[in-house]
Amino acid sequence: MQNQNEINRLQVVVQQVLDEARQQGASAAEAALNVDNGLSVSARLGEVETLEYHCDQGLGVTVYFGQKKGSASTNDMSSTSLADTVKAACSIARHASDDECAGLPDADLLATVFPDLDLYHPWAIDAEAAIQLAIECEDAARHYHPAISNSEGATVNTHRGTRVFGNSLGFLHGYQSSRHSVSCSVLAGSGDAMQRDYWYSVARNASKLEPARQIGEKAAQRTIARRDARGLTTRQCPVLFAPDMASGLIGALIGAVSGGSLYRKASFLLDSLGQQILPDFVHIHEQPHLAGALGSASYDAEGVATRAHDIVSNGILRSYLLGSYSARKLGMQSTGNAGGVHNLTVEPGERDFQTMLALLDTGLLVTELMGQGVNRITGDYSRGASGFWVENGQIQYPVQEITVAGNLKTMLRNIVAIGNDVDLRGNVRVGSILVEQMSIAGA
Repeated sequence: MQNQNEINRLQVVVQQVLDEARQQGASAAEAALNVDNGLSVSARLGEVETLEYHCDQGLGVTVYFGQKKGSASTNDMSSTSLADTVKAACSIARHASDDECAGLPDADLLATVFPDLDLYHPWAIDAEAAIQLAIECEDAARHYHPAISNSEGATVNTHRGTRVFGNSLGFLHGYQSSRHSVSCSVLAGSGDAMQRDYWYSVARNASKLEPARQIGEKAAQRTIARRDARGLTTRQCPVLFAPDMASGLIGALIGAVSGGSLYRKASFLLDSLGQQILPDFVHIHEQPHLAGALGSASYDAEGVATRAHDIVSNGILRSYLLGSYSARKLGMQSTGNAGGVHNLTVEPGERDFQTMLALLDTGLLVTELMGQGVNRITGDYSRGASGFWVENGQIQYPVQEITVAGNLKTMLRNIVAIGNDVDLRGNVRVGSILVEQMSIAGA
């Protein structure tokens, strides 16, 4: 249950900052205050490795003198510090250059309805219980198979926070949220033949986490499966991205249709609105009001109301992702995406993972990507990878030390299918993605 007294207390502070900005001459202002608490425990080889309590707070304020903008922040909530922080922001704004696109969002776009999104479920776990949970998780991994030879440990995290945002247009709202996770990483083999892999679970509500033992066993299973990995000769072939890797592919698309890339003309999808960029069966949309989901929010980082809307339908780009500044730069209207997307969902197909493997037939299954080889301007894509070679829809052997390459424009248009094995552990919800053909550079 939300602690309304805590939210009210922080709203008083934010309103104080907004009033101070007006008194110091600002024509407009906005402020955000975050207070976070948490516990993080890690265990390795059956012993406690780290135990940390977190208690952080911070306030950021942005002021406008006409079209001039200045920002400052502090973690000291005393009245003197708050006044000094506002003064610093005002000083910066007075010396800044005019920017015709600067300013608060349009008042009629601000959120006025705040549904209960079921975001707050504090976990009543103490340090001792968290330690035992981490050890249980790691033990399950270490004892799963004789080939598990070492461990990078298991970690239990719990976090709860309160955020209040307000601006001089009269918007003032706060909410509480929680986020908990359990993860494990182990190694198999020895020397040059060492392999590692991991697994994790994350949720707003601790009761929805995977059991610790299951997380450990899955980390071990993934690690064992990578033993005796080999290289591949250079070739072209179909590539199946596992769901957690497919989210990165969609992330590149998100970056390309986001306002900052577009107004800077640094996107391979520049001027693509209304054009076919994906096969006609692909539907990508935001679902910001899903109860309990990791990306749910009633409003974006500027207070603009979020809404369910299509980004891509029938393969056609229907909407950019814009905050107020980028929208003004482009002569458009904010889409409620200042700060990012909210439960971006790639509508799943009908095939499960095994059926996706059968559709792949012979090609590469990618389960890990390395490096940052994505050129957002040209769309050129080249990343280190590891995974499994597949023949006749059956995994044959693990592969490593290869590079997968292509151009994102072509890759996106050549998506063959999207699986129903959706990964719900993040803000991008997508199943495995099969791309018709990519270049594989190997030995």
